Amino acid sequence: MQTLTLGSTPITVPALGIGTWAWGDRFFWSYGNDYDDGQLRDAFKAAVQAGINFFDTAEIYGFGESERLLGQFIQEIDQPVYVATKYFPLPWRFNAGFVADALTASLKRLQLPTVDLYQVHWPFDFLMGQPTLMDALADEVQQGRVKAVGVSNYSAEQLKQAQELLAKRDVPLAVNQVQYSLLARQIEQNGVMATAQDLGITILAYSPLAQGLLTGKYATDTDAKPLGARRIDPRFSPKGLAKLDPVVAVLREIAQSNDRTPAQVALNWLVAQGNVVPIPGAKNAQQAQQNAGALGWQLNESDRQRLAEVTQDWA
Repeated sequence: MQTLTLGSTPITVPALGIGTWAWGDRFFWSYGNDYDDGQLRDAFKAAVQAGINFFDTAEIYGFGESERLLGQFIQEIDQPVYVATKYFPLPWRFNAGFVADALTASLKRLQLPTVDLYQVHWPFDFLMGQPTLMDALADEVQQGRVKAVGVSNYSAEQLKQAQELLAKRDVPLAVNQVQYSLLARQIEQNGVMATAQDLGITILAYSPLAQGLLTGKYATDTDAKPLGARRIDPRFSPKGLAKLDPVVAVLREIAQSNDRTPAQVALNWLVAQGNVVPIPGAKNAQQAQQNAGALGWQLNESDRQRLAEVTQDWA
């Protein structure tokens, strides 16, 4: 199993994790209609069995349901699991006590005494401010309820500030979780990736399959109908899919030559960038197993370059 250490922390996880935004989310992802607890349990067990035992969740996902489900599934097995969750800086959370309270609630839903990675979901300041927020997170590390601290959706400058604030407390900044895929390559141009590399901060790549667009399932030559939030996403419109067709064609060709799926090729490309851990979703065992198949092999340089060129409009 390929692994990667999160920043300069001692935490080493598989080079690919599972994102659980859709677990328990009825509003965006039709949880309870298109899939249920049983399928999510199967996805969890299939991932762990395949060696993918790193799961990313958040208190806001399904308004706590994602954490609750993950905690329940962890209790049902006797194997180590790495858990990352997130604190959402809502406007009324204006002092350090709210961070402690939010973490307490997350740990209760997860049924865990400590969490491996605790992240700030968005770089909102509101009334608290970054110095107070980072101090509160450092407090939790020193109290032992959090093993590592991360941020999410931070710009290059915000990343530097967070790293400097935590460094004053001798706490390393482990990760910056951002959107990154072949169809969302902005971090390569806006300084986020370069800054993370310079500071030794790992990139956690959410939506690494662009919500399914990179799986080959959605294209002008398929009959797959977008469900949930995808129905209002212009990328899934006929015009959007037509723009995507050249990318899907290259993914399919490379996948066939490597005896893989387009999704596995897209995820492998991200891993090959270095210092990146993709966290694709999985709502059933088949998706979890497919995700795991992105590891254990490597695209050649020619194929990586082809993918970079065909997606240059997304950079």
